[in-house]
Amino acid sequence: MIERIHLAIIRAVNEHGSLTAAADHLHLTQSALSHAIRKLENQLGVAVWHREGRSLRLTQSGEYLLGMANRLVPQFLDAEDRLREFSLGERGQLRIGMECHPCYQWLLKVVSPYMQQWPDVDIDVRQKFQFGGIGALFSHEIDMLVTPDPFYKSGLHFAPVFDYEQVLVVGSDHPLSGLDYVEPSHLASETLVTYPVSIERLDIYSQFLLPAGLAPRRHKEIETTDIMLQMVACGRGVAALPRWLVDENAAQFDVVPIRLGQQGIHKQIHLGVRDSDLSIGYLKAFMTLAGKYTLTA
Repeated sequence: MIERIHLAIIRAVNEHGSLTAAADHLHLTQSALSHAIRKLENQLGVAVWHREGRSLRLTQSGEYLLGMANRLVPQFLDAEDRLREFSLGERGQLRIGMECHPCYQWLLKVVSPYMQQWPDVDIDVRQKFQFGGIGALFSHEIDMLVTPDPFYKSGLHFAPVFDYEQVLVVGSDHPLSGLDYVEPSHLASETLVTYPVSIERLDIYSQFLLPAGLAPRRHKEIETTDIMLQMVACGRGVAALPRWLVDENAAQFDVVPIRLGQQGIHKQIHLGVRDSDLSIGYLKAFMTLAGKYTLTA
């Protein structure tokens, strides 16, 4: 029986001193306010006010309702403001899934200014490198997918962010370090170090080794980029990484990038989102900002 309008009326009368002033504040007629409170009193069987001439004095029941109004009405107003911000894309949570293992360092460069520009948007980064990113988008587990392998399917939108070249990384004193490019046969006797990703999703396999019918002598999976580069620098194996990542770490690790094949392997990082979310302000802003932090080499 108690409705929000009843609480708003009681609060407005207490704040503005009279039914007339409260009616003006709520953009209602005085008779509408009086009728609403009278109906509530009849339903509850209690009086909200004692009427003393033109003034109103809250009863014990009215004082209780005023306390409730002071607690609940601001919460209603806040909820409406937040929902309005959600509808305008000014507030929410951006859940980002990563299918580009080395792109985490790039993502950090985007997240820092983004969080300053959008303080009411929370960011959650999910690095499940073997999960189905496309399925996660469709099932609303994530809101954005960072991937070098876009899968164009109805309901999804992919925007390219930056181009990069996938290269072979070897130690500076490795026998291959002086070559302009390597052929698949050069890796037949090598230990290939990669991120823990299925072989069919590794470009060095799908675009370089498997078409030639070849494989490395040994394949070792490492999750951490720094450990991977340290192993390569110490002659414990070779790796395939984006050229920009190798260049960024050149001062720390004594490694050399070499082109994979005479033409090289050229890729793009994409941001994938649902078509239905393209109008969300904070999501569009992230995509725009991400395009300003390209990593090319």
